[in-house]
Amino acid sequence: MIRTAMAFLAVLALSAAAPGELRAEDRYATNGGVRIHYVAEGQGPLVVLIHGFPDYWATWKPLMVELNKAGYRTAALDLRGYNLSDKPAGEAAYAMPNLIGDVAAVIAAEGQQKAIVIGHDWGAAIAWQTAFNRPDLVDKLVIMSVPHPAGMARELATNPDQQKNSQYARNFQQPGFEKNLTAEGLAGWVRDPAAKAGYVEAFKRSDFTAMLNYYRVNYPRETGADVQAAAAAAGPQRVKVPTLVLHGMKDTALNAAGHAGTWNHVDADSTIVMLPDAAHFLQHDAPDLVNRTVRDWLNQRR
Repeated sequence: MIRTAMAFLAVLALSAAAPGELRAEDRYATNGGVRIHYVAEGQGPLVVLIHGFPDYWATWKPLMVELNKAGYRTAALDLRGYNLSDKPAGEAAYAMPNLIGDVAAVIAAEGQQKAIVIGHDWGAAIAWQTAFNRPDLVDKLVIMSVPHPAGMARELATNPDQQKNSQYARNFQQPGFEKNLTAEGLAGWVRDPAAKAGYVEAFKRSDFTAMLNYYRVNYPRETGADVQAAAAAAGPQRVKVPTLVLHGMKDTALNAAGHAGTWNHVDADSTIVMLPDAAHFLQHDAPDLVNRTVRDWLNQRR
């Protein structure tokens, strides 16, 4: 009996996460037959975290640890097409209504009606659109890098620098461009060797065509005044909950100028934080500042 008790304690010791580490649970939600993998951890108000391109759920590990310690439950998605989530065929599967539905499915799988929604890159675009189209799902909104669609349209129409910086997206829209992609190349931005190995494996499990379908279906194809006209045709895109926007000033894909006037589209309090030494992947470039800012901002509105 003593040996059994000691063995049980040893199992507990091995399974317990060390202080500051993430002890997570793999879970799945289903949206229209598409299974979305997500990783959940912690207790408290639900926070749904949505990654961008090229990325996967683990980009949020440090922020998840921070929020778990602060008394939040975090759920980080693998976007459809990525890592352990399903990879439906065809561009239409990646249209924005389906992506919003994936967020809704995760919130429902967690037994909740709404959540704090945090997104970066394509995850931020999905977070914006969830706030516009399903405001019932969003308790608070945290956006990283991607301007409000009105600001993005303005910059694409009038800012030559943003037009130049968006050429990569135009390339992604071209048929067959996925043949240029490799898992190792997509993970090239990851500096930490241990983390990079995980990214390469995640991208090997991903579908490169699916990744580019986000751009083919959802990224503006219009140029000049046409892009602003298309944005205006979408109607008022207002956010009715407190909104935090963070942006790395060294971002070479999305210009900081796109965030000017964001406050004109938010009916609650809005906060914009510019990080002078961070680039596009600001959650990796300035993790302490990003994590502390998000935690404190959420706690102030708890």
